Amino acid sequence: MPETLLPVLSFTMAAALSPGGATTLATASGAQFGFRRSVPFIMGISIGMLTLAAAGALGLANLVQAFPSIELITKLIGTSYLVWLAFKIAMAPPPTPSHKLETNNEEQNKPIPFLGAFGLLWLNPKGWAVTIGAAASFSAITQDPTQLALILGSAFAFSGFLSMALWCALGLSLSLLLTSDWQWRAVNVTLGVLLVASIIPMWL
Repeated sequence: MPETLLPVLSFTMAAALSPGGATTLATASGAQFGFRRSVPFIMGISIGMLTLAAAGALGLANLVQAFPSIELITKLIGTSYLVWLAFKIAMAPPPTPSHKLETNNEEQNKPIPFLGAFGLLWLNPKGWAVTIGAAASFSAITQDPTQLALILGSAFAFSGFLSMALWCALGLSLSLLLTSDWQWRAVNVTLGVLLVASIIPMWL
């Protein structure tokens, strides 16, 4: 079993660590809100990957084939959500010193909550394609769809958590280098543009 799990972990780690919408949001959250306040976002992405991967192993592809309009609907909703988030990031003001130290400040913008991050995964057709592809690629591991769902779900959850934590820590480290308002604005606008750019592959 260990020799069969290594390729699965390699696949899920590569998929989770590669730059995209979720990694951009994790970086922005780490920079704006710090690591501790970004934990709900990290957990939402991780659990979202777990459930989406499990669904892929249990036959999500069949549902998409039966109802092709599902993909278009998720693209439209997902695109709208990501564009809105990109605008919020680009327009976000520089955090106050207390905000950078991860203290609660009700007047500041709030980080993306658990359910928002969870929904982000389910509204991302790229996530659907990756998990369905993983289910097809590793179907030979076991004949039991439930066991395959458990294996892929666990691997994607672990990889997603590690990836989001690393990108969030990168954002936090970046925030320590920003010393002026114009630097914060430049970084926020850049992250917003990168998030919009990550939407383009969804429509290709």
